[in-house]
Parts: sequence; structure tokens; C-alpha cells
Amino acid sequence: MSGFIKNLNKLHIFISASFLAIFLVTVILQVFSRLLGIAILWTQDVAMYSFIWSVFMGGTAMIYPEKHFAFTSLIDKLKNEKYKRIIHLIIISLIFFFLALMFYYGIIVTEKFWNYQWVNLPQMKRGWTWLCLPVSSALGCIYSAEKIINDINYLILGVK
Repeated sequence: MSGFIKNLNKLHIFISASFLAIFLVTVILQVFSRLLGIAILWTQDVAMYSFIWSVFMGGTAMIYPEKHFAFTSLIDKLKNEKYKRIIHLIIISLIFFFLALMFYYGIIVTEKFWNYQWVNLPQMKRGWTWLCLPVSSALGCIYSAEKIINDINYLILGVK
């Protein structure tokens, strides 16, 4: 399972980086078009919504390598590995709980706003923007669930 999740995380990071690249290209295009006196209206929407996707996808992608959210000051002071795992299990369980709520409400928000249209691109539905909530939180749930399972295996079975 760990190999699959590792590859999933690589894809997840690639998607986040792709949206960041789209954001940067559209902002650069917007700057140059304004310098030339040409109005390209859609760049504002594309830049904003690609940045949103990049942030949500990038934030949850960092759960797998544990670079997203950590309380290391308490864990670093503990000498006992079992206590470290218990604290880690509590923290990652809270993250999982938050992500599960984000997934649930993300689906509701996506369904509610699916048919809204972008201001400068009326042929695009705004639901695609809101879809980043359930997608990113579902992936974050997968990563945090694996970490919870690993911590429980260590605490019960002693398996690292």
C-alpha cells in the first residue's frame, strides 16, 4: 500500500505544481497584456482559481511527507518512542477528522455552486473550482489514514 500511496503523492504534488505553473503563466500574461494596453479579461479568473487549486492540493500533499502540520516541540522533547507515537496518533487523527469534515462539506459546496459561472469565462462552471475541496481532502484523508494505521501497528504490534 505504501508504494501506491507514495506514487499517488507524487501525482498529487505534480497536479499542485501544474496549477501553480498555470497561475504564474497567467499572471505574467496579464502583466504583459496590461503593459501593451490589451485587455485579456479571463486571466484574472484563471489565475485566481488555479492558485486556489494549487494551495489546496499542495497543502494536503504535504501530509504524506509530514511537512504540512506538525507540533515538533513536544514530540522532540520526549525520549520514549511509544509516547511520541501516541502524540503523533492524536495529532494525525485530528488532521484526519478535519479533512473528513472538509471532504463532506466540500461535496455539499461543490454541488451547491456547480452551475455558477465564472465572471469572465461564462462557458466555465464554477463547480470545477470548488471541486478542489473534496479532491484535496480525500487525498489528505488517504495519507493521514495510512499514518494512523502505521501508528496503531507500532503501538499494538511493535511494527515500525
